[in-house]
Amino acid sequence: MGFYTEPAFFIATAVVACIAVVLGVLEKPLHKYGLAASVVMLALLFSDSLPSLVFFLAYLVYSFALERFVERLFRTDAPHAVEKYRIALALQIAPLAVYKVGVVFEPTFLGFVGISYITFKAVQVLIEIRDGLIGSIKPWRYLYFLVFFPTFTSGPILRSRAFEKDLDRALPRDGYLELLYRGAGWFILGALYKFVGSALTGWLMWFAPAAIGGATPAAYAAAQVVYALMYGLNLFFDFAGYSHMAVGVGFALGVEVPRNFRAPFLSVDIKDFWNRWHITLSYWLRDFVFMRFTSAALAHEWFKSTVTTACIAYIVNMLVMGFWHGITVDYVLYGLYHGLLLAACELIQRKWGFYKKHKKDRWFRVCSWAVTMVAVFYGFALFSGQALCPIAV
Repeated sequence: MGFYTEPAFFIATAVVACIAVVLGVLEKPLHKYGLAASVVMLALLFSDSLPSLVFFLAYLVYSFALERFVERLFRTDAPHAVEKYRIALALQIAPLAVYKVGVVFEPTFLGFVGISYITFKAVQVLIEIRDGLIGSIKPWRYLYFLVFFPTFTSGPILRSRAFEKDLDRALPRDGYLELLYRGAGWFILGALYKFVGSALTGWLMWFAPAAIGGATPAAYAAAQVVYALMYGLNLFFDFAGYSHMAVGVGFALGVEVPRNFRAPFLSVDIKDFWNRWHITLSYWLRDFVFMRFTSAALAHEWFKSTVTTACIAYIVNMLVMGFWHGITVDYVLYGLYHGLLLAACELIQRKWGFYKKHKKDRWFRVCSWAVTMVAVFYGFALFSGQALCPIAV
């Protein structure tokens, strides 16, 4: 059963939501019911692939063992705790890295849908235990955090401390109904994005370039541009649709799933874009890659200036993003491209006097928006592979 794509999913989700509504209206705790519902939904997700189910269950046991190990390291002040933690962190990332490498050579390489998102959640827990932000997590709560079904296959990426607060929160009837009302709005909007916006732009992505044709160089170029535009819009409606519906289902279960998109095509620069597009991924990378690389670089004086440090950190940060999507030329170039864009944006905003003088002027913001959109949609062409292998028209 595919999440957010097949009728069976929506039927099962409706049943899950109806029971949650009854519990919420009766002011009963939702967390243990949510865990049970997630187990059932994931059993349905993996019902047609026994190898994926076995790999997934093994991953849960493996992640739980690593979490207990790291928690014990810092609770008992074990010798060489930091070095052992780093080994555990590498081991937590290893299954995803092996899977990403494996699928390059064998498309059916063993793994499971959702491994990318669950890895980010498990890694976040280990890092925040190391930082002293997380003490002890009850086993069932850690399991629920990893298997929470609304966000399992396509995000948004949850944070464990916010998730814990939602589990501890006692919602009165009126509070739950308000949350449910907001969730219904998100779910309906997501369904419209997925089944109307995505379907329409998906059709235009192929129909419009074919209608334009490639009889002349100008027509060929126009067809490529239209395809890139439609691909980017289709990607947005499809992904934002999944994310919005996940927010809605999460709200019904009493968990305030974070918003993942905020009008990204209104961005006035590339930093603004990444604060609006796949927000939970962007913020995760900011907190656990960019900030940590920057802190280490400044502490060890790897570079001569803070500007250089920030620029290199942006490139490293977005390369990680590219590799997370997949170890292919398209994805790696996409990450490098956006890293260079962010580095250039940092230099312009820090060093260019013309920018500082006119950044609030309306005409400048319009021009900056236009340049940003060209850069963003060219990035989508890299992501899709079109930039390296143009479509045939």
